[in-house]
Amino acid sequence: MKKVLVRLAALLLALLTALCAYAETESGSEKTAEERAQAMLSAMTLREKVGQMFLIRADALDFTQPYTQVNDAWAEGRTELTEDMKQALADYPCGGVAFSSKNITDAKQLTKFAADLQAASPIPLFISCDEEGGLVARLANHPAFHLPRYESAGAVGASGNARDAYNMGRVIGGYMVDYGFNMNFAPVADVNTNPLNPVIGSRAFSSDPVIATEMAAGMAKGLKENGIIPVYKHFPGHGDTAQDSHYGLAVSYKTKDEMAACEWLPYVDLARDTCVMTAHIAVPNVTGSDLPATMQEAVIEGVLREQLGFEGVVMTDSMDMGAVTQVCPAGEAAVRAVLAGCDIILGPEKYQEAFDSVLEAAEMGDIPMERIDESVMRILLLKIESGLME
Repeated sequence: MKKVLVRLAALLLALLTALCAYAETESGSEKTAEERAQAMLSAMTLREKVGQMFLIRADALDFTQPYTQVNDAWAEGRTELTEDMKQALADYPCGGVAFSSKNITDAKQLTKFAADLQAASPIPLFISCDEEGGLVARLANHPAFHLPRYESAGAVGASGNARDAYNMGRVIGGYMVDYGFNMNFAPVADVNTNPLNPVIGSRAFSSDPVIATEMAAGMAKGLKENGIIPVYKHFPGHGDTAQDSHYGLAVSYKTKDEMAACEWLPYVDLARDTCVMTAHIAVPNVTGSDLPATMQEAVIEGVLREQLGFEGVVMTDSMDMGAVTQVCPAGEAAVRAVLAGCDIILGPEKYQEAFDSVLEAAEMGDIPMERIDESVMRILLLKIESGLME
């Protein structure tokens, strides 16, 4: 009997040891990603770090193009990676590239362009575009592609069934990944509460904040399941404005409590494998300022991070939009956005100027090194945890 008890005790000890080892492995999986990101961060130069904080238009790597052409969606665009563009990427490294319709001719060309960009970058790039479904869909609306099309997010959201948005995310994510994309500037998480809004409208899933929240989450889940990083937009909420921030400052006059009960619901407790895109809108009754939210620490750090608990990557909306360019030059705008808490500068009006300004501000101490490092750490973690580093 004594021998049996000894054997049972030994067996239990072995089982407990194995369970403890398994638990340590499981709890260490997140830590391993953080350790990998920290090791990469420690080995990077400041220039490389700053580069990770820019997600640029494909044409921005063609330094022969005037910035007006780079930012013009209807102008002629680059459709392949030239040797000069490779050198530009080496001199001005970036963290990601966004494709517009003008950079796409057909499936074969697009896939090669994306693959060539990845091959030219030492750190894997975010490869992205706007593929919301409906009016804004760079791939599905392109004449060279025969892909599933959606009337609009609003039409999908009319059912009130989040499964429909999930299925849309699955479909869109399924074809995006085939062409080399790993990020989508979607879902539109705005709540369409202003019928006079000239830019959101049916791009939003609903005028009901609860339905909009459920639908955005459904689409995001579908995208993630196909390896596409979702980007919720446009925080703190573009749905109640009566202006289009592409052409000038848009304003929401809602109070903090009003926005918390409506516009901010989709952003509560978002996982860090999701991105959030800021809106170039002023919220004077929240911040006491007429500056765009993209440049407001009270919005990015105070509301999104501290109040809503978001720990992931925050990127700006495209910085070539009128709401930004009418406030300050490209370099100053980028620095202000970083100081406000944004991790990625999307589509700066003038890439080299914006890059140089952020780099110089970091070198001079105007942007604390801790501010740079925390952004790059978030970016690297997202790339690792989303499988881009595999």
